[in-house]
Amino acid sequence: MALDFGIFDHVDRSDLPMTDFYEARLKLIEGYDHAGFRTYHCAEHHSTPLGMSPSPSVYLSAVAQRTTRLRFGPLVYTLALYHPLRLAEEICMLDQMSRGRFDLGVGKGISPIEVGYYGVDPTKTDKIFGEAMTVIMQALTQKSVTFKGEFFDFKDVPMELQPYQKPHPPLWYGVVSPDSAARAAAQKMNIIANVPASVFTAMSASYRKAYAEKHGGAPQTRMGINRYMVIADTEEKALEIARPAYRRWHESFMMLWKRHGIPPTNVNYPPEIDGQLADGRALATTPAKALEILRKQLEESGANYLVCRFAFGNMELGDSQRSLELFQRHVMPGLRESVAVAAE
Repeated sequence: MALDFGIFDHVDRSDLPMTDFYEARLKLIEGYDHAGFRTYHCAEHHSTPLGMSPSPSVYLSAVAQRTTRLRFGPLVYTLALYHPLRLAEEICMLDQMSRGRFDLGVGKGISPIEVGYYGVDPTKTDKIFGEAMTVIMQALTQKSVTFKGEFFDFKDVPMELQPYQKPHPPLWYGVVSPDSAARAAAQKMNIIANVPASVFTAMSASYRKAYAEKHGGAPQTRMGINRYMVIADTEEKALEIARPAYRRWHESFMMLWKRHGIPPTNVNYPPEIDGQLADGRALATTPAKALEILRKQLEESGANYLVCRFAFGNMELGDSQRSLELFQRHVMPGLRESVAVAAE
């Protein structure tokens, strides 16, 4: 499978009024569409400035109308916070209205604090996820739903809506370990991880092995690495933009964890972007240097999907657009020409 490019966005709050904030994001997403990115992935968070798309379906319905080629979807819907039948209907609506451009990211939710605010026991999200996923897949692929579990009980519920894509939209999952990568491979889920290239190497190897054992052959799915991306004419300018923007993003990320006095789960984000620059999870540099770094990371990691984050913190729209322009003009074509993504 050839190398492809995507976008990840926390849709975290900036200094703009919310009406202007949403409009700026949608303008930038139009740029992703024109630049030839495959998929725009947005996060779901609640009660925190980290996520201004707490209802991804509402937000993505606007994305669908402002784009023509770009695929889009949540990364992820927090399944413990949804009635699975209603969510299945929303998925079908988005897929139909976009004529099959919807990608379905699912997960348990990374924050026990956020699900707790909604009255959900964080210790039960694993089981809720499993049941909800079973119901949703039935609802997307069958004319009716029958299911009985600990949390959900349905008998012959008609499904009037169906997805545009058959049998269902592509599935996505955020992975944190080789084991979670293997589980995703068994279900033919595409994966994304925000880890150094050396760490993703083990994840992609585990994914390929599990995929071959379960389905036979090489994966026909995407294995992605996620990178903060600030590209400018000089490295000094890139760092000038990236450092304060990341500090603002980190402040938003840590807000609930600090309020409750507990450390984040399954992730480790340094307070300054320099820490992520050092381990390769972020780039703030020139197009030529970015191309060199990303070539090495893709070759080492085994990834076949590069996911960029051009907007975060209080970064101005013009700076994000300039990064996107330089990346599209100088980095994307260079990577496509030089990176041989092994399918085996």
